Amino acid sequence: MARVAFVTGGTRGIGRAICQRLKADGFHVAAGYSGNEAAAEACARELGIMVVKGNVGVFADCQAAVAKVAAELGPVDVLVNNAGITRDGFFHKMDSEQWSEVIRVNMDSLFNMTRQVIEGMRERGWGRIINISSINGQKGQVGQTNYSAAKAGMIGFSKALALENARKGVTVNCIAPGYIDTEMVTAVPEEVLKGIIGQIPVGRLGRGEEIADMVAFLAGEHAGYVTGSTLSLNGGQYMAG
Repeated sequence: MARVAFVTGGTRGIGRAICQRLKADGFHVAAGYSGNEAAAEACARELGIMVVKGNVGVFADCQAAVAKVAAELGPVDVLVNNAGITRDGFFHKMDSEQWSEVIRVNMDSLFNMTRQVIEGMRERGWGRIINISSINGQKGQVGQTNYSAAKAGMIGFSKALALENARKGVTVNCIAPGYIDTEMVTAVPEEVLKGIIGQIPVGRLGRGEEIADMVAFLAGEHAGYVTGSTLSLNGGQYMAG
């Protein structure tokens, strides 16, 4: 029987690439989204997957979304916590909403989503939780104290949860992408983009498909011995020890 995967922020960018790959690998796939109806409709139509609307920063939305997926596709076996936002600004000028919104969507969402599926995974003796962190959660970034804090917290969350669930057949891992050729990155001014690429030893942006390849491995049957890990995919820009 095909396993069920739920990818938050799954209708665009890296999330969509992950959904496409998991679908190709035979998973039943649901993609979460919060507001872009056109992108969600296109994703559902073009990839042939379920899409579910909700705000990952709201516990009740996550509860309802997972219930919908379970009712239509079955219990969630693979959860990819990919949804995230940025509200950049220097910390000495940052207001409380810039901070709180990023923490809610990027960090609180880990509890809100994972809490819905963890008991079922433990009971069934199999599960995969894959959290999409960031290079900036590893090294920090000017103007992103909120984002870097949330993405660093994701790594700690993953390590602790991996320890709690290792004997239950549930693995928990992080992927920390560098700069990927999403719409958000490629939309920056050309000179800025050149500067970014100049800092990447391999000399190019990453591709969403490369992140999806790593997710597919971690989501698979052969990754049961990999847990509590943070896998850096950044072209050599930051080499974590």
